[in-house]
Amino acid sequence: MKSYKVVEFGKPLQKIEEATPAPQGTEVLVRITAAGVCHSDVHLWEGFFDMGGGNKVSTQKTMNPPRTMGHEIVGEVVALGPDAKGAKVGDNAVVYPWIGCGKCWYCEGGIEHLCPTPRALGVNNDGGYADHVLVPHAKYLYPYGNLPVELACLYACSGITAFGAVKKAVGQDGGKPILVIGAGGVGLMGVRFAKSVLGVEPIVADIDENKRKLALENGAVAAVDPRDKEARKQIQDLTGGTGVGAAIDFVGAESSAQFGLRALGRGGRLIIVGLFGGNFSIPLPMFAFTGCQIVGSVTGSPAEMKEMMDLVTGGKVTPVPIIKRKLDEADTTLQELRKGLIMGRAVLVP
Repeated sequence: MKSYKVVEFGKPLQKIEEATPAPQGTEVLVRITAAGVCHSDVHLWEGFFDMGGGNKVSTQKTMNPPRTMGHEIVGEVVALGPDAKGAKVGDNAVVYPWIGCGKCWYCEGGIEHLCPTPRALGVNNDGGYADHVLVPHAKYLYPYGNLPVELACLYACSGITAFGAVKKAVGQDGGKPILVIGAGGVGLMGVRFAKSVLGVEPIVADIDENKRKLALENGAVAAVDPRDKEARKQIQDLTGGTGVGAAIDFVGAESSAQFGLRALGRGGRLIIVGLFGGNFSIPLPMFAFTGCQIVGSVTGSPAEMKEMMDLVTGGKVTPVPIIKRKLDEADTTLQELRKGLIMGRAVLVP
């Protein structure tokens, strides 16, 4: 089996050749036909998340290198463990990677993506920058209908992340427009789901002119540069002076969160998704004065994964731009994503 692993944080991925594992118990062996390169992989590869104020959270214990990254996986079942049920050799599926311990309150409640002791593929366990992956149970396999493999794999993270975030805006818009901050791969998914889930064409904010153009081409009603001194006035003009009902921050930087908060109307909700890092302070009475809320959003539950896949396989969501790369270009692609050179989503194929 060929894989590309993080051996040392911040250093080039290493190509590793090893024996293809045999599935045990309920495990399923999947031959990978496509794997997305997600921006969170950049942070995992760097070895830390920036908490702001000079504080960093190490991923050393989480990743425990050497580790094969890649949590957006689609493939074909090629072998089953002796106790595996619910799949057969030849099945094609998207792999749900946000796997929990299976025993805690979160897992038993169907929200194992919040499990405090996760077994996530590409993070805690080996993932998709490889030609095969072991999946603990067939229940984590989701059919993807007639979708191209390079599109189907993206729904395992950027798709479910955008879908889960947009669902948190349901009921918050009150008929008002919503704001999507960041028109990268996940942000563009957010634009698509805003249309299919909320029935609205969102306003998009991004500092990159090319990404603003791409957002307009992919369903945004308007696109603004948050650095522009007139940006807040533009938001007010676009919303008839009310501000947005919800702002979804797919960047997660101090500046993006502040911009989203200022764009909210009374009773609005700021939904923070991105992991860029940093912190900011807010006068606490503001929440009582305005009724605004700040919530976090991380991936989505298995039930939300099914709901989303039913939506996309039913043709209710238009695809985002995709760049295909060979598996052997995993490290190059990761570095291009790190430098902001990828427009849309990058996907590795055999």
